[in-house]
Amino acid sequence: MKDTRDLTGSPEAMHALAHPVRLALLDLLGRDGALTATQAAELLGQLPGNVSWHLRVLARHGFVAETGERRGRRRPWALTAAGQRFDTDPVSEEERLAADALLRTVVERSFGQLRAWLASRYLADEQWRRAAALSDWTLYLTPEEAEQLRKQIYDLLEAFGDRRTDPTRRPPGARPVKAFVAIHPQQLTRLP
Repeated sequence: MKDTRDLTGSPEAMHALAHPVRLALLDLLGRDGALTATQAAELLGQLPGNVSWHLRVLARHGFVAETGERRGRRRPWALTAAGQRFDTDPVSEEERLAADALLRTVVERSFGQLRAWLASRYLADEQWRRAAALSDWTLYLTPEEAEQLRKQIYDLLEAFGDRRTDPTRRPPGARPVKAFVAIHPQQLTRLP
């Protein structure tokens, strides 16, 4: 399995990925390893036929593949790469539209996961409540400094990246933890 797949120049793959069920499937396969459509459907609260269709779309664009361990109708699927990336400054209009669709889906999904955590955080273990963080910073940076900050944050997060697809690297008590990073020039908006 590759570490990261570059989607730059592939608007079709970006469009294929711009669906919450497909993103959830990639997360699930990264967390649990190879799964059948039925197993994934049960974990995601979806119908097996729906999940099977989404897995075939992901396979058509190279995100997942059958493991080859087929037994009867049982067809386990696995990731082909641990993650995806793409140039955030696309060169063509088609790529820009695809990147925008994918980014919107990722942001909406990330904020949905954050809202779910906030709604249930008091039910979580005290250690996880203390470890979780939500902060909003306004920094005054040059473009070069913002790029340096982004690289430092990515390098720090990537230090734990080997755990994404290798469960043997996860220490006891490790859980999937979402880290959402947004670094952008602040846009002031008028209040209604």
